[in-house]
Amino acid sequence: QVQLVESGGGVVQPGGSLRLSCAASGSIYSINDMAWYRQAPGKQRDLVAIITFGGFTNYADAVKGRFAITRDNAKNTVHLQMNSLKPEDSAVYYCNAEISAVETGEGYTRYLPRDDYWGQGTQVTVSS
Repeated sequence: QVQLVESGGGVVQPGGSLRLSCAASGSIYSINDMAWYRQAPGKQRDLVAIITFGGFTNYADAVKGRFAITRDNAKNTVHLQMNSLKPEDSAVYYCNAEISAVETGEGYTRYLPRDDYWGQGTQVTVSS
């Protein structure tokens, strides 16, 4: 069983900052890319930022220069520092990770194919 648990959402005024965190736990063998997506009411889920195992990053144009994604490979965590927040940043933010899980039993260890895992989502509201 693999779980992603997010934290750090909330309500903030325009121009403010929030830091989201996501921790992966369970029977993890390796984690490849980690990312943050967001979904506003009535809209599709869009990629916000992505970071590779080696630390290469990419951002949606709407957040470049304001958001920063980081990860700690030793702790299986990913963070999203959000600065200069705007009302249009309001959405449910989801953590995503490509994870290879491991299954162990009596006398065997099995490495499962890489799969996409999602957190439960955390609400970010930017409002005065």
